[in-house]
Amino acid sequence: MRRLTWILLLCLLAGGLTAAERGQVRLLDVSDAIGPAVADYVVRGIDAAEAAGEPLVILRLDTPGGLDASMRVIVQRILAAEIPVVTWVAPSGARAASAGTFIMYASHVAAMAPATNLGAATPVAIGATGTGQPKGEGDEADGKSKPGTSMERKAINDATAYIHGLAELRGRNVEWAELAVTEAASLSAEEAVQQNVVDLVVADLDGLMGALDGRVVGVKAGEVTLATAGLEVIEQAPDWRSELLSIITNPNVAYMLMLLGIYGIFFELANPGAIVPGVIGAIALVLALYAFHVLPVNYAGVALVLIGMAFMVAEVFMPSFGALGIGGLAAFVAGSIILLDTEVAAFSLSLPLVVALALTSLAFMMFVTGLALRQRRRPVVSGREQLLGSTGEALEAFAGEGRVHAHGETWSARSRVPLAAGQPVRITAIDGLVLEVEPLDKES
Repeated sequence: MRRLTWILLLCLLAGGLTAAERGQVRLLDVSDAIGPAVADYVVRGIDAAEAAGEPLVILRLDTPGGLDASMRVIVQRILAAEIPVVTWVAPSGARAASAGTFIMYASHVAAMAPATNLGAATPVAIGATGTGQPKGEGDEADGKSKPGTSMERKAINDATAYIHGLAELRGRNVEWAELAVTEAASLSAEEAVQQNVVDLVVADLDGLMGALDGRVVGVKAGEVTLATAGLEVIEQAPDWRSELLSIITNPNVAYMLMLLGIYGIFFELANPGAIVPGVIGAIALVLALYAFHVLPVNYAGVALVLIGMAFMVAEVFMPSFGALGIGGLAAFVAGSIILLDTEVAAFSLSLPLVVALALTSLAFMMFVTGLALRQRRRPVVSGREQLLGSTGEALEAFAGEGRVHAHGETWSARSRVPLAAGQPVRITAIDGLVLEVEPLDKES
């Protein structure tokens, strides 16, 4: 039994050593717009691969583009990586547009599957011009359309210089990189290899691993030779943190969280001690503020949304014949439209959602206002006002001051005419805790 135990332990150890020698490759799958959640997923994936001593990371990419800030976070992490990062545009039919092109140029090895494309890296806001915006001097000098405003030229020049530097660093086609930014040029996979934009065209993961084997690439510490034969590819799926970040950084979700937070706190202040609205509102508002912190938010839009909601709430307490309510609705809609400072479709607010929430807020305002008006018209059922005009009964005969019974209580009372015990009386006034009464059958 001892020999058998030692044999089993040696077999397990040998198997473990074989697995360690064989190693593994981490596969990160990005098939969405480049945003804060994707940047966090890629950065932590590279961190984990380096910590585990893995030989390289494969980033499988299919993206229409995304936010400039998030793209730069990914690019900076790739440039600082101690192990090679291979970006592979796949599967067939995928694309690496806009921000994806910058990531391809930053990668140590750039590969594409057949029938994929990359390019169109012009900043999206630049492409949205052309509706009568002023142009600078010399914009038409070379016969080509150029960005209209100084801010647009600044953005496009910055993007051009950025991709130019990445192309020089990786020894890729600099001229086409600039065209991808300035003229939104695009290439298919085969054309990209011919023009030295990417390194490989491979159809599947096995083909990619085979093509990488023996390839020499330069990383931060120097040149390394890839040995990918026999390596096991393990896909790293997004964990709960990445999933949560993906949900709350969705602009529509962040927008609804902000409104939920504001309404929750409003209800808590209006009804102190309710607790639940305040707790939900505080959590929702903190999540919304975090989302807006990592999203390109226009704070003028945030201010307009808050002002609009404040006006609509004020209409409930200070009826202004609709002036505050309509003004608040207009401010709310205008602020919502300009809330996010980006033209990237994946990170823009849904206009139907904005309209629906604006109409819902207006309907709520009208509902609460209607309740307040109906409540004002209802007769008073308690307090001083309820006593005035009500009836009671004299408990004793008196002329001047005596006692009466009214609303189940005994009161001190004054009467200008003599009253008999048990005589019905009407309350005409209240002086402190003394009731002014008169006989019920007195002529008005």
